[in-house]
Amino acid sequence: MSSNPTIRTFQAVCTIAVVSLFGSVLCRCASIMTPEGGPRDTLPPVIVNMQPDNFTTNFTGTKIYIEFDEYVQLKDQNKEFFTSPAMKKKPTLSLRGKGVVVVLRDTLLENTTYALNFGSTIRDNNENNPLNAMRYVFSTGPEIDSMLCSGYTADGYKADSVSKSYIWFFPADSIPDTPGYDSTMYNLKPAVIARAENNGIFIAQNLKPIPYRVYAYQDKNDNQLYDAGSDLVGFVDGVWNPAEMPDFAIWYDSLRMYPTAEPQLYFRMFTDQTFRRQLLQSSERPQQHKVVLNFGAPYPQIDSIRFDSIPDERIIIDPQTRGRDTVALWFRMPAAEMPDTLRGEIVYYRHDSIRQLERVTEKLKLPWRYIESKEEEKERLKEEKERERAEKAGEEYTPPKKPSNFKYKMPTSGEINPEKHLEVEFDFPIEHLDSTAVQLLMTDASGVETPQRFSFVQDTSNIRRWHINSRWVEGAKYRLHIPEGAITDIAGQLNDSISGNYTAMEASKYATVIVRVKPRNEGDEYVIQLTSASGSVLQERRHVTGGEVQFNYVPAGEVRLRLVEDKNGNGEWDTGNVIEGRQPERTELYVNADGENTFATKANWEMELDVDMGEAFAPVTMESLIKMLDEREEQRLKKLEEEREKRNKNNKGNDHNHNNNRGNSGGFGGMGGMGGVRNATSTLRR
Repeated sequence: MSSNPTIRTFQAVCTIAVVSLFGSVLCRCASIMTPEGGPRDTLPPVIVNMQPDNFTTNFTGTKIYIEFDEYVQLKDQNKEFFTSPAMKKKPTLSLRGKGVVVVLRDTLLENTTYALNFGSTIRDNNENNPLNAMRYVFSTGPEIDSMLCSGYTADGYKADSVSKSYIWFFPADSIPDTPGYDSTMYNLKPAVIARAENNGIFIAQNLKPIPYRVYAYQDKNDNQLYDAGSDLVGFVDGVWNPAEMPDFAIWYDSLRMYPTAEPQLYFRMFTDQTFRRQLLQSSERPQQHKVVLNFGAPYPQIDSIRFDSIPDERIIIDPQTRGRDTVALWFRMPAAEMPDTLRGEIVYYRHDSIRQLERVTEKLKLPWRYIESKEEEKERLKEEKERERAEKAGEEYTPPKKPSNFKYKMPTSGEINPEKHLEVEFDFPIEHLDSTAVQLLMTDASGVETPQRFSFVQDTSNIRRWHINSRWVEGAKYRLHIPEGAITDIAGQLNDSISGNYTAMEASKYATVIVRVKPRNEGDEYVIQLTSASGSVLQERRHVTGGEVQFNYVPAGEVRLRLVEDKNGNGEWDTGNVIEGRQPERTELYVNADGENTFATKANWEMELDVDMGEAFAPVTMESLIKMLDEREEQRLKKLEEEREKRNKNNKGNDHNHNNNRGNSGGFGGMGGMGGVRNATSTLRR
């Protein structure tokens, strides 16, 4: 192989295209062995002609024609098709015969290498099989830029792959040096654009041998633009020159049907907390005793809130969001004393036209009118007729008892987790609670009820949520009774009678997970989350510094362990900031010595895991990243194989021939991704 890096990378680019086509050709050869009546065609179209040829130099045309061996269709071209670099006027795609016509509508830059990336836009006309990762490359100058770079995009919090993210390359010398304020993603256009595949891995091609600043974002609304605050975003620190980076392997994933590679760059992506102008966006009064203030940015600085007709001590301030950008105000007054229109003022700090905070006073005017429902109107008219009838008959009229407007959320049956206790959330904050009137009774095997000690504890994050705590006995049955009028909310509303029947969880029906933690450094803090296989958090432990952490009452099934390196010790994961150049706090999935990150729990079993945070949060290198992805891919393929065997067993072997043919049709041993395929295909080097 040539020692010239430009030649080597150009050969690699050509080979990627050849590998893609070669895979399709091998697939078609393998289909000859398919017996009559076999599975449907799963093969993508094959390119038979390009006009002008791919990799044309000194390009001056406006039309490109790509012909296939069968009729094709275009699908999701607005979402899948993109150019590198981006064109102001996007090319149009249309069908002609067995091919696709590309019309260039933009004025092309001089001495520039362009790539038309089709993604999975082109599919065969009959079975909708996509031709993945197809690219057409040309240059308006005498040479084609031919350097390559690879990388991996991951969710900085979930630590899982981010698919279909765009990677933007900016020549380093084109970016102003402004420490602490990086506006590249907002103000500049990338010179080269790549896109990650479904596995989060990208192969950026047609780069120059120069230093680049590199960014990535996940285009959630498919507009091929970065939308701050919505799209995930990531960046790598420093500058990167593809000519100076280590070699990496490229191969064809015959299951996913696209080229993939060993990653050189690693993006930990996050939702950027970009600048939001602070102002009082809206104030509303959805209920008689509730006002909601919505601010433009988190953590508003409020000096005072005052209302003309309500004493300050009767106003309860209740933040509704983590950043306190939505605040509820509750009023501790009987309904009869509440004015129809609340008038007052708020003194707070608002951003002016140059983004400086200034102290302002804004008037508040909040009307409220009760709107009677049709059912209530019907009941009112009925009651009025009854009153008139009684008065005419000389009888004393007794109005019917009206249902209470007091509302709450609480399960009235089910199991109680002894560690979480029983939870109840009220619509309004509580003004008075007579716990002496409440009964919690435990029922023994003979049916005898015994009163239990308990306490009402207000939640620290939600003033309307309370916990009924007791020393729950595993497997025991309980009956809760809250009599009518035992609870009064701030509006003076009383509860109707509340009852519930429960059973305390038995530990023997659940698993226990014990995690022994060795910190990276003394005093370091971590957040440890026990999650389901899909990543949803089952339980969490904060401010972990080392020692043993125990998760009880874990449902049987597959679980993972997510580790958060809590640098600032606030007990939660903190996101990054592109403009400030701050990476998010690092998270990792725990992986054992066998490369497993998913573990099966069983009822009445204890699982013990030893976690060395020094290993989990060791510096990321190309080698460690490749190892991690290899292990994940091995687990993925293992699971696919288990599912296939289970499916075959359930089908009693009816689809045995179908699965064998599908395994052979890839032409690369029937395996895919990081792992086995690499040994069955040519390994390419940059």
